[in-house]
Amino acid sequence: MRKIVAALIGLLLCLAASAAVNPGDTPPDALGSTQDGQVISVSSLHGKVVVISFWATWCGYCMKEMPVLANLQKLASERGLQLQVVTVNDKEDRRTFVNTVRVLRPRLPGLLMTWDRDGTIGKPYGTDKSIPVMVMLHRDGTVAHVHVGYGEDMLDSLVAEINALLSEPSPASTAVAAN
Repeated sequence: MRKIVAALIGLLLCLAASAAVNPGDTPPDALGSTQDGQVISVSSLHGKVVVISFWATWCGYCMKEMPVLANLQKLASERGLQLQVVTVNDKEDRRTFVNTVRVLRPRLPGLLMTWDRDGTIGKPYGTDKSIPVMVMLHRDGTVAHVHVGYGEDMLDSLVAEINALLSEPSPASTAVAAN
């Protein structure tokens, strides 16, 4: 019995040490830099619903997810909705990132594509274990949802989560209502 208890305590300590951001958390501010070197942060997107997707060119699921995210971004932009999709390239060299953005940008307009050179931006989200990782943020910048992996069967629930986030009041209107 002591061995089982010791094993469980050890497992819990390991999980706690490697815990990623969870709903309700305030995520790290950094979201990488664009192809042109512009630094993007969570705080610069305050007031918008933000969908962050960590990807790499070698990840088939990531490459399937990106056109879906681009379509969501396009639809939101056409409707004047405060949504920003940020796709963060995970641990690929700069040349691969720049070339991929150059090829994908015409087919995936509206996506804010950034680069995480060494994985430090993605690590708090668990990208050191698996990608794709998708994180949805409330308008106030706190984590609403975290998804690991991607499948087309997830699409309806992802859209429902985004729509629910878009229907929440913006932080500015919440502050005005409180006064």
